[in-house]
Amino acid sequence: MVGAHAGFSVIVDQDLCMGSGYCVAHHPELFSADADGTAVPRAAGALNEDQVAKADEAAHLCPASAIELVRSD
Repeated sequence: MVGAHAGFSVIVDQDLCMGSGYCVAHHPELFSADADGTAVPRAAGALNEDQVAKADEAAHLCPASAIELVRSD
């Protein structure tokens, strides 16, 4: 899993997202869907420790590997 004390943000690659909705269903506090059904992150900027854990889980659930945690330095 991702380091608990590092600053991370979550991104969704719009070209990869196939709109399965797993991230939205499991973590609606972090993800929503746009008009096309593509996932978009709700959180802007650095995530807290709990959000990092949930975003990491969502990244593993995503069948298209469209969710990525990136270091927000």
